[in-house]
Amino acid sequence: MTIVEQVDTKIKEAMRARDSETLSVLRMLKAAFKNAAIEKGGADQSLDDVEATAIIRKQIKQREDSVDSFEKGGRPEMAQKEKDEIEVLEQFLPQPLTEAEVEKLAQTAIAEVDATSRAQMGAVMKLLQERAGGRVDGKTLSSVVQRLLAK
Repeated sequence: MTIVEQVDTKIKEAMRARDSETLSVLRMLKAAFKNAAIEKGGADQSLDDVEATAIIRKQIKQREDSVDSFEKGGRPEMAQKEKDEIEVLEQFLPQPLTEAEVEKLAQTAIAEVDATSRAQMGAVMKLLQERAGGRVDGKTLSSVVQRLLAK
């Protein structure tokens, strides 16, 4: 079952359970999927799991930024609401890679690209992000690659 299908199933479950908070988050996510599909090539296009994962990560990042803003602004109840939404979204993310798996992938990508300095980091990151398949965020990948290329 694809991530998009999982979201559709969870929307139905939330409707049956009358869980309005979860339903709201899932509907926003479904709208983001639809917008991405339209940008990709039309409303009838479907997204693969890598694209869906990227959208979910983007949604989570937006909410994390909101949590920071609300906490700085003295609005803990709004920050908690955003944190609850993050929990709903995180259930659709694939199992993240371990630190050792990320490092091994990075070493393989560096060897394939034959990178020797940070100037070639872009090529390494492109290959690495394809291989990671959305199972690790770009910031983590970038820090691992930088550390390995600095050696």
